[in-house]
Amino acid sequence: MTSISQTLRYILQGGPPDTGIPERVRAEIRAREASSERLIGWVQLGLVLFFSLLYAIAPRAEGSAGFNFVPIALAAYFLFTVLRLVLSYRFELPRWYLLVSIGVDMALLVGLIFSFHIQYGQHPTFYLKTPTLMYVFLFIGLRALRFDPRFVLTTGLVAVTGWLGLVFYAVFADMDHMRVTRNYVDYLTGNTILIGAELDKTMVILAVTIILSVALYRGRSMLFEASKDHAAAMDLSRFFSPEVAASITGADTELQAGEGTLRDAAILYADIRSFTSTSATLPPETVLAVLAEYQNLAVDVIVEEGGRVDKFLGDGILATFGAVYPSTTYAADALRAARRLVETVEREQQRFRDAGWPGQLRIGTAAAAGPVTVGVIGSKHRLEFTVIGDAVNCAAKLEDANKSQGTRALTDKATFDLAVAQGHDLPLIEARSDAAVQGIKRPVDLVVLAR
Repeated sequence: MTSISQTLRYILQGGPPDTGIPERVRAEIRAREASSERLIGWVQLGLVLFFSLLYAIAPRAEGSAGFNFVPIALAAYFLFTVLRLVLSYRFELPRWYLLVSIGVDMALLVGLIFSFHIQYGQHPTFYLKTPTLMYVFLFIGLRALRFDPRFVLTTGLVAVTGWLGLVFYAVFADMDHMRVTRNYVDYLTGNTILIGAELDKTMVILAVTIILSVALYRGRSMLFEASKDHAAAMDLSRFFSPEVAASITGADTELQAGEGTLRDAAILYADIRSFTSTSATLPPETVLAVLAEYQNLAVDVIVEEGGRVDKFLGDGILATFGAVYPSTTYAADALRAARRLVETVEREQQRFRDAGWPGQLRIGTAAAAGPVTVGVIGSKHRLEFTVIGDAVNCAAKLEDANKSQGTRALTDKATFDLAVAQGHDLPLIEARSDAAVQGIKRPVDLVVLAR
């Protein structure tokens, strides 16, 4: 019984409860619903214009000598639809207004059907044969565009209530001459009522309503989950490069630790000099403000040169070129980014002073190219997308060697020669052969990118 009551509450409130759903997700769902209401308004406007055009060009049916309610009803519905459409662009339509709109839709349809026996001077049983009843499915289907089972259910129940009201009126309008019959031929050829036929129409309307409501009940749950997943994917794209986020969210199978791809790529390391000792003398908010300024600047330079930030290492940055997706200029892009990063930081010192950094903010960078493994590491509960290889280790050691070499940007000769072959045209500042680099056993031929 509890499960049934929970399901009924679920349907009546239009989907899963707000508990546990972030406000930004609820805001996205509300925005989609508002967009759906505008779409419904445009479709309704198109329908009323189509019906009006059809009524204007079509000849009137023979025997239509009574008062014609159709032009008045269409004109009133047109004005209401335009008002509803205008209001939907100005603010989010309240729920009570949407319910009123459903009432107006059904009142128009039921009123038109009811007016036929007056227009044609016939007994009320006459309007029970009108094909205009089929338009009720248009109004029910329109409400499905909002993806909310409550409004479909409400529309269907109001339609059933309106039709039953027409049937009861036809049955009891002339009690002295009861028109109820069991003969199908009499029903089709005369102004009589076949109760079974009217029940069939009622059951079809009710069945379509229930089927659509159940479908939307299930679909709305998927909408909430999809909205949450979309918000999570958007958040994910802020922690990873767009290509990495896409590879994670778009993977055909669940990612597992140990999956990877071997690619030729370049790795860039960047680090702020004396950051730890200087930040120890500053308030935490100042340290974070300076870091934010520096990282925003550095990421812009790296991305503009075709790289992707793999991770932030406190005040350090690890960026890749050609690792996330293949590139034919990865080494040239990395060296250009390393030099540009040094020059940009030097040029933007005022930004760091304004953020609270004392003195001059200096950085060291280094780049190295070679085969790297791009993939997923970690455990089944905690995964990390990263790059592994000699080029990663070499870039880290070269960046640290800036301190002993008295430089601000370094690379090795093999990487520099590869960059030149890939179109790197910046002049060689200095070459230092057989230099000792801590952490690398063999001597390294260094190329200075910036002093």
